[in-house]
Amino acid sequence: MSSASLPPSGSWTFVTNHAAVLVCIARDPEIRIRDIADRVGITERAAQRIVADLANEGYVIRRANGRRNRYEVKTGRAMRHRLARHHEIGDLLALMLDGLDLEQLDAQSTDA
Repeated sequence: MSSASLPPSGSWTFVTNHAAVLVCIARDPEIRIRDIADRVGITERAAQRIVADLANEGYVIRRANGRRNRYEVKTGRAMRHRLARHHEIGDLLALMLDGLDLEQLDAQSTDA
């Protein structure tokens, strides 16, 4: 088993739920809140709050598209943490989306 495929141990992760939601939106700008919640492993209400946080701070623009929303990530915005302000959100997304295979990830979560 490679180190990349080792199951997580412990109760914390390096990626916050806000970052995980942002990755989901960047990967699929028409994603539903329900699907964000499922992918991240949070409730729909938590996903709604996080999307609202990201929109209120200008990291995401939400536009109504019929009964659904379409999102646009503002990749040029600086990261919020003082140790990361010299990077833009696009830098984080490039790292997180590189090689991301959501179908494989979804299949692994249903196998568990």
